[in-house]
Amino acid sequence: MKTKFKLSTAFLAIVLLANSFAIQASTNTEIINNDPEKDKVIIYVLKNVLSRLHFVQKDINDDLSEQIFDSFIDALDSSKRYFTKQDIKEFSIYKYEIDNQLLQDDLSFYNLVYGRFLEKIKNAKSYYGDLLAQPFDFKKNETIDLDYTTVPFAKNDNELIDYWRKQLKLQTLSRIQEQTELQKLKLEKDKNFKVKSFKTLEKEARAEVLKNMEELYLRIEELEHDDWFSTFLNSVVSAFDPHTTYMDPRIKERFDQTISGKLEGIGARLQKKGIYTHVFELVAGGPASKQGDLEPGDIILKVAQGDEEPLDIVGMRLDDAIKFIKGKKGTEVRLTVKKKLTGSIEVISIIRDVVQLDETFVKSSIVEKEGKKYAIIDLPSFYIDFSDNNYRDSAKDMEKEIERLKAEGVTGLIIDLRNNGGGSLKTAIEISGLFIDEGPVVQVKYRGENPIVKEDIDPKVQWDKSVVVLVNEFSASASEIFAAAMQDYKRGVILGGNQTYGKGTVQNVLPINQFYPKYKKDLGYIKMTIQKFYRVNGGSTQQEGVYSDIAMPSRLSYMKYGERDLTGALAWDKVPQAKYTQTNSYANFNDVVYNSKQRIANSENFKLVNEYAKWLKENQDNTSYSLNYKEFFNESEAKEKEAEKFKSVFDYKSNLTFTSPKYEQSLFKENEDLKDKRVAWHKNLAKDMYISEALNVLSELKLREKTEIVKN
Repeated sequence: MKTKFKLSTAFLAIVLLANSFAIQASTNTEIINNDPEKDKVIIYVLKNVLSRLHFVQKDINDDLSEQIFDSFIDALDSSKRYFTKQDIKEFSIYKYEIDNQLLQDDLSFYNLVYGRFLEKIKNAKSYYGDLLAQPFDFKKNETIDLDYTTVPFAKNDNELIDYWRKQLKLQTLSRIQEQTELQKLKLEKDKNFKVKSFKTLEKEARAEVLKNMEELYLRIEELEHDDWFSTFLNSVVSAFDPHTTYMDPRIKERFDQTISGKLEGIGARLQKKGIYTHVFELVAGGPASKQGDLEPGDIILKVAQGDEEPLDIVGMRLDDAIKFIKGKKGTEVRLTVKKKLTGSIEVISIIRDVVQLDETFVKSSIVEKEGKKYAIIDLPSFYIDFSDNNYRDSAKDMEKEIERLKAEGVTGLIIDLRNNGGGSLKTAIEISGLFIDEGPVVQVKYRGENPIVKEDIDPKVQWDKSVVVLVNEFSASASEIFAAAMQDYKRGVILGGNQTYGKGTVQNVLPINQFYPKYKKDLGYIKMTIQKFYRVNGGSTQQEGVYSDIAMPSRLSYMKYGERDLTGALAWDKVPQAKYTQTNSYANFNDVVYNSKQRIANSENFKLVNEYAKWLKENQDNTSYSLNYKEFFNESEAKEKEAEKFKSVFDYKSNLTFTSPKYEQSLFKENEDLKDKRVAWHKNLAKDMYISEALNVLSELKLREKTEIVKN
């Protein structure tokens, strides 16, 4: 666990710019309409496709116009460093006209705002150059607030330049602090080390900030009109819901690109959003996943090879950024990232490896507790290959794994769905069917239609003993379908965070040319929400997710994370309950839940996790920084001391021993790599307080001698 609250110069440079798809353009104002015909065709197709096929029927009216207006301006200038109140006033003549313009394939609003923004980008180069030419006054008592949702647009150009001054001052101050601490460390190792004066450090810091800004704007100038237009298009389509996005052909190609699979690297899928390289997904079992600090949604700011100086990749094309991140097995890459959850800046060291596809598949571990055998089945995703019926899929693998565990005398299962972001609906239904008799598992609804009940039609029950399902805030989509089915049937006990992610929608990626075949140029793609999921009890998993039967504190307990925190997320609703029969499997369900809640409430480990979660939330909410040198340093030191209290937050060790099933042990002689991976996994399981509590619950559960049938 790493927590760092120092602000890196790369991050502070970012705050000066937009934080979406916006900053991807050429600064040549003559190319406002690089291909006007193509732009209008895309608008024409998108408005018709969305109106007819999106799950939500939404009128193109003044309300939608206002949403697009706010979204586009925020996308271009979320940090309030380009537009003034006068600009916004001028743009506002279109605030309730964009809907009419879209209906007429008119791009007047886009052209006005885009053209003005290109002018502002040019002006910014003179702002930061002049401001960084002279030393800042660090004795002055002033602050800066980085929560730009509450900061108004500047009244005029003078106030705008002052916004820039404060931001650049903070970057410089942060750089001075970094170098000051580095000097202290060097002096401790070498008493003869010559310490630089504050004046020298300040001058070098300004030079470094200037260099970073110049490199950033050089990269911005290399980008093109289509990227800017994509920003506007995403403001239009995201007004329907946050999972609906437009991707131009190059973005689609990058979206699909990965540094996982057969390559030697860190095992992460990256996505370009504006000038930022975002972590879209981690490959289960890959180096980044095992290391544990990098998470989906994190922004990679810099990349360093081992002990070399880090390279700023902000504004860099994704293809180029990937070249620096991937590398040979056994080499170290150090990523400077801005954490999605806390906004803090961390340096994460990862040792590259060959990312083995096998690590994304089902695996299990056996443990003995009080004379009984239990097993943990790790299900990283609901994987399937629809193009190859002979290829592995998660349902077949789960069935096979359960059969092997039964043969070894296992009496209870933990299904670990933590960090499982979903996958195939088909396999989620089939895996649910391994634990219940035939019956409905999930309901699926298209716009304006009655829900369709998706059923398990196989009467066979592969596992009829105790089941605990372990989830967290990252468990989403198909994971929530499985967990909800186990909960609604009263087949398993759900343990984890307060609730799962809450993604109850389905998206489909469609080529726009499919709807306008006579147009020869590639128009890109739309990823559009077309369906919604509902539980068999009728409630949607959208926003609400699945509430745990037993909630355990986690570092995300108080954070805004999940579908419910996304702007424009579709609402929770319900449909009629499906006809299903609860298994009502356990004679002592309520007692087991009560006992677990008491253990958690009295656990010093979980108490510390809860305190840590509150502290993280407090720091997330604190967006104000002093620009006085002494106060800035004092605040940073105070936070570092506070962080010390939580260094041991996840230091836990059980007395349990985890082993591989016999069939896997037989493979170890010929596959040392597999053996090493399992040894490492088993060590982590022994240190996992959530697994320990899940085992406590599993060991207490008592099956009914004769299952009581409850009809719904």
